[in-house]
Amino acid sequence: MFGMTEDAVDAIIDQWRDQRPDLDDLLPMEVFGRVYRVAAAIGDRVERAYQRLGIGRGEFDVLATLRRAGEPFNLSPKQLSDTLMLTTGGMTGRLDKLAKAGLITRTPDPGDRRSLRAQLTPAGRELIDEAVAAGLAVQREALARLDPADARRLGDLLRELAAAVSR
Repeated sequence: MFGMTEDAVDAIIDQWRDQRPDLDDLLPMEVFGRVYRVAAAIGDRVERAYQRLGIGRGEFDVLATLRRAGEPFNLSPKQLSDTLMLTTGGMTGRLDKLAKAGLITRTPDPGDRRSLRAQLTPAGRELIDEAVAAGLAVQREALARLDPADARRLGDLLRELAAAVSR
């Protein structure tokens, strides 16, 4: 460790080394323990940024998916469910809440008159644009503690790791 102070993961690793010296390589525990802790800490901070805007992560995810879809910011509940890996029942609850808040409307699906599509309202688009910027500011602040080249390398390494564990 190049001049860094020890963290909670180091203490856990030391305890395992004391209790189970037969466990040779604890690097995976170090890496994933820190990945989990970083994700949880940043997730909580980002969630607070969204809450200040009146939405939670679930609502953010739906609004962000609609926004990323591009004009006319309109998707079917199935497309949303597939993207967000939610059941249609879970999606319906989120869509109901967002419609009640005036952040989406439901429009008839031209390809299936039994179905409604979710579409961002102007208020929904304004809110999601603000929420994305707020969440990104939290993430940017956390990464600012790293050298920019190290932050880029970390992003690249995590992409490789994600690909490896997704196979």
